Amino acid sequence: MWKIALAFVAFAALAIFILSKGGDIDMGGEKHGAEAVHSEQALPTLSAPVADPAVSTAK
Repeated sequence: MWKIALAFVAFAALAIFILSKGGDIDMGGEKHGAEAVHSEQALPTLSAPVADPAVSTAK
């Protein structure tokens, strides 16, 4: 039983260490309001495909 508790503590310490080294990680969950609007604007839109200039359609 003590091995399970020790493994849990070691895993939790490793997870906290990795998350602390990861930079700006937001563990706050879903955002609503002005901050959510800004994050949605950063997402790419899928409205129209972009033509690849490397592909030639002329024959």
